[in-house]
Amino acid sequence: MHFITSEQINQSLKFGPLVDALKVAFGGDIETPLRNHYGIPNPASSLETTLLMMPSWQAGSDIGIKLITVTPESHKFDLPSIQGIYVLFDAIKGCVKATMDAPALTAKRTAAASALASSFMSRPDSSRLLMVGTGTLSSQLIQAHASLRPIRQVEVWGRNPEKAQAVVDQLNLDGIEISVADSLEEAVKKSDIVSVATMSQEPLIQGTWLQAGQHLDLVGSFRPDMREADDDCIRRSRIVVDNFTGACKETGDIATPLADGILQRDEIFADLFQLCRHEKTFQRQDDDITLFKSVGHALEDLAAAQLVFNASNP
Repeated sequence: MHFITSEQINQSLKFGPLVDALKVAFGGDIETPLRNHYGIPNPASSLETTLLMMPSWQAGSDIGIKLITVTPESHKFDLPSIQGIYVLFDAIKGCVKATMDAPALTAKRTAAASALASSFMSRPDSSRLLMVGTGTLSSQLIQAHASLRPIRQVEVWGRNPEKAQAVVDQLNLDGIEISVADSLEEAVKKSDIVSVATMSQEPLIQGTWLQAGQHLDLVGSFRPDMREADDDCIRRSRIVVDNFTGACKETGDIATPLADGILQRDEIFADLFQLCRHEKTFQRQDDDITLFKSVGHALEDLAAAQLVFNASNP
């Protein structure tokens, strides 16, 4: 058994192979129960700490479980908001094959899932990307979307312009112009793909800003009290989620519109399982506004962890 670091994960996981692996995994025989999700009071923060326990397994192959904490105000301690560990077991022998850095694994597979959804939903000629949010996921999402679509211009928006500039400074992508967006509204209106990864509890993206042909990628809202897009975004969009069970229960971007009657369950076109198993085919029209909501799924972690382990043990 050995520990695989974040540096090793970032080196071994390339978005092309990872997106392909997720497509196979969503279409395959990996079993994944609903994750355990616990809210824990945090006296040092205005927001509670969230503990997530996410198991997944493939009979005759591997078992994996991710244990992570999400502490939105951990920046006060110079720590990332997501911390934890991933454990990969041999499903036949029962032994631990490896442990690995969970935040790096999470960032890679989350971004890859958004790129996988985009491959079904966004316009193939999408060239302008807006990244809303400046956390760990932002640079990964930019790279993931750029690996699937001919992205040539990227803008980054955050509440703190200095953090947005830091994201811009850390990326050097051939043939892609990257800059800080001054106005969120104006940046949304001129983008082909809008990717949002924040801890916002109030909608940031307004449906009145959306333009025909755009794709909206919502990544950050993972609790019922979090929202990144308003009701008009929901009303105007054709919607796909990563998985029905989690999305309809855990994220305010879907659960709240469902509870308020803004959205009906059968108005969500599909989840990634249905698309990757070819049970449904997403056919976009030129004027469609499309919306993908990701809440995360332990299947993604297992597929990514298997790629990392195999790269570390050729």
